Amino acid sequence: MSDMKDALLLGSEGIKKTILHGGSGDIPKFVTGVKVTFHFRTQLCDDERTVIDDSKAVGTPMEIVIGNMFKLDIWETLLSSMRIGEVAEFWCDTVHTGVYPLVSKSMRRIAEGKDPVDWHIHTCGMANMFAYHSLGYEDLDELMKEPKPLYFVLELLKVQQPREYDRETWALSDEERLKAVPVLHGQGNKLYKQGRYQEATQKYKEAIICIKNVQTKEKAWDVPWMKLEKMANTLTLNYCQCLLRMEEYYEVIEHTTDIINQHPGIVKAYYLRGKAHVEVWNEAEARQDFSRVLDLNPGMKKAVKKELNFSLLKPDLLWFICCGCAL
Repeated sequence: MSDMKDALLLGSEGIKKTILHGGSGDIPKFVTGVKVTFHFRTQLCDDERTVIDDSKAVGTPMEIVIGNMFKLDIWETLLSSMRIGEVAEFWCDTVHTGVYPLVSKSMRRIAEGKDPVDWHIHTCGMANMFAYHSLGYEDLDELMKEPKPLYFVLELLKVQQPREYDRETWALSDEERLKAVPVLHGQGNKLYKQGRYQEATQKYKEAIICIKNVQTKEKAWDVPWMKLEKMANTLTLNYCQCLLRMEEYYEVIEHTTDIINQHPGIVKAYYLRGKAHVEVWNEAEARQDFSRVLDLNPGMKKAVKKELNFSLLKPDLLWFICCGCAL
């Protein structure tokens, strides 16, 4: 087939396809819910064909689920023109590649063993990213500032119909993600009560990622976004309770500070951060946090006294907590 014929088959402008290795059989049915496994290589359209990302170099193929609003929608279009085993090169104009840096960042974070969503760094990772104009990778920052046409070399490995694979939470639709959140929340709470804190953190973490994936499609600070934000904060604070039990005090301070910076009226965030400060002997910071707890909710005095390990406190801080006096 010629490049032009393939481009017409794709039904999209700004795409040119060259088949490098023919596949076998008919083109599979790419209906909603189908899981597609493929290798990809992304290259600049320069003389060196500079490689930006290569799944084979990472050692793990890419997987997407058709129809679940994957950030780089054009890949669904490209893959749906391919047969199993086919290797094809696609030239894509900037109209199709503008969001590639965001997708690349997520894939790189996964390859580095990190979460694809920066929920644990900022309560609104997307807004923060644009505020600081950095994705954390120099080459992606350049592409973000000045989008360019790209080459995608794709190798289609496997196509699975919805009933042929176990659907993990990342593969769910937005509606299914939101339905999964209370289930994961409940499982996390049960594990916490059983003292299985590490397992509980995984449930809370998975629920938070579900929420954040949906939240990125809402306008920041609008009512739907705020409802999701409240859910995410609740789960993050549960996550922090597990971390306290696991003696990960500095991580608790980091997460609760992120919440407080965005939402300074959440009592539990100050309370948990105060406990973490006590454990690492940050007396001044603990004093400040407990003072804020009592300002926001004087009824918390008994809870503060009960939960704290007084042996770590200096006498003046203990006196302050017991009396509930203003500093």
